[in-house]
Amino acid sequence: MIRTTLLFISFIALGFASPNVARDLRPHERREDVPDGFTSHGPTSPDVVLKLRLALVQTDITGLQDDLMAVSTPDSPRYGQHLSKEEISTLVTPKPETISAIQSWLTSNGLTSTTLSPFGDWLGISTTVAQANVLFDADFTNFTHDETGTTAIRTLAYSIPASLKGHLELVHPTITWWYDGSFPAPRNSKLPISFTPSKKKRAIGAAPSSCDTEVTPACVQELYNVPATFATQSSNTLGVSGFIDQFANQADLTQFLTQSRPDIPPSTSFILQTLDGGTNPQQSSQAGIEANLDTQYTIGVASGVPTFFISVGEDTQDGDLGGFLDIINFLIGEDTRPQVLTTSYGQNENTISRALANSLCNAYVQLGALGTSILFASGDGGVSGGQSGSCRTFVPTFPSGCPFMTSVGATQNVDPETSASFSSGGFSNYFGTPSYQTAAKSAYLAKLGRTNSGKFNTSGRGFPDVAALGVSVQIVWQGETGTVDGTSCASPIFASIVSLLNDRLIAAGKPVLGFLNPFLYSAAGQAALNDITTGDNPGCNTNGFPATAGWDPVTGLGTPDFSKLLTAVGL
Repeated sequence: MIRTTLLFISFIALGFASPNVARDLRPHERREDVPDGFTSHGPTSPDVVLKLRLALVQTDITGLQDDLMAVSTPDSPRYGQHLSKEEISTLVTPKPETISAIQSWLTSNGLTSTTLSPFGDWLGISTTVAQANVLFDADFTNFTHDETGTTAIRTLAYSIPASLKGHLELVHPTITWWYDGSFPAPRNSKLPISFTPSKKKRAIGAAPSSCDTEVTPACVQELYNVPATFATQSSNTLGVSGFIDQFANQADLTQFLTQSRPDIPPSTSFILQTLDGGTNPQQSSQAGIEANLDTQYTIGVASGVPTFFISVGEDTQDGDLGGFLDIINFLIGEDTRPQVLTTSYGQNENTISRALANSLCNAYVQLGALGTSILFASGDGGVSGGQSGSCRTFVPTFPSGCPFMTSVGATQNVDPETSASFSSGGFSNYFGTPSYQTAAKSAYLAKLGRTNSGKFNTSGRGFPDVAALGVSVQIVWQGETGTVDGTSCASPIFASIVSLLNDRLIAAGKPVLGFLNPFLYSAAGQAALNDITTGDNPGCNTNGFPATAGWDPVTGLGTPDFSKLLTAVGL
């Protein structure tokens, strides 16, 4: 009886908008069940207003992907010839007939839209649950994340009008869940990246007695042949993503530089950029472990490179993606942007719909085509996903499965350097093997044989691509010196080394590296990395994948050697 009443109310709502709208709907996206860790609390009240996002079909995203590969592959005649926003616009901006079809449908249903992306391929609309249930043949329901108590409204399936097939890519948020299994963590939950106070004091600027027990910038410089000399090109910048109310503290940075990089002026700071209502309060109690780590190991390793801390607030426009899409659209829309972007956050691939994952991945294509190197931490759960958890089959993380960004795993120790057991790695269930990885992945699978057979997708894109130190990394947090672990340490370290390479390239009148993977997987790129051949990444009641000679889904191709990389890029 209640269900009948709700449907009746829904039809009334639609009727007021347009009494003559034909409802020729076709199933578009669905998921079979509610993800683990979430509980349904029944249908959402019909008068609740939803903010939905519509992804429009882009004009020629395949052409843009081809262009990205052409400008990123070292032996291509177009290598380094990154695209302009105008060139990207011609490939991304939806066709006139798509825009017309979408706007006609919106108007006929009494809806108006707001443009949410630089090229008009994302629109925002507001509608009631009653109308949305009818428009999309959906069943919007209240869900709670059991661990954090966070609530949201989702549906397990939805349809779109037949007239919009080929014009409407997806509607969001619908079947994508949020931050379940994310790293560092969901909102309002304890960060898995924990802080351990240091027990021993050392001389200012000196390396620890053993970099196996505490990693500092001096350890990174020594192990990876990173120069302490300052960058010289002011146009070369490095971006650090900040999410979930993680704030970077200047006083902690000053203390960190004084202790670990006394050659860098202690007043050195990051440049703050904000979007979606982001802030960066400086009270010591609000300093974030992750934000401090990311800024301290970019400014502390990429000596002299101007570093932006990009704080994304909670007024997000991307529908519970936590600003993941917003920050990319923000940077695409800027006249100038960092040539390197490091992000230490992500989520399990199975919490995001295939269509939405593909759309986000295509946003990385756009930013990469503009010449930005995009690096993400691979996650901290071994083969069980972003965080350690129970599983029967291996859980890939997102966006590491996207083939148009660089995924960074973690290592530990220095003599010898070995893989960190928590380093997330594996094979995507959404994205196939990119051409640049085919040979390296095939060689690994041949060595792996039947190990873990049936637990992963052998045809999927493998990750991570590379790695860096991620265990016992020393930072300053709330005025105290201590250590942290995680691939969150590795991504800013590797990104810093890329930024230093870009500085040298700009000084020599050459283009920056941009999308890294075709270069990294080339013969010259692989030869400039330290191959990590020991360790594994356990999970799902298995030992996970073993690290071996060559690429592996634990540490990728290996860790950086700045001197060798400098030669590999032609300097």
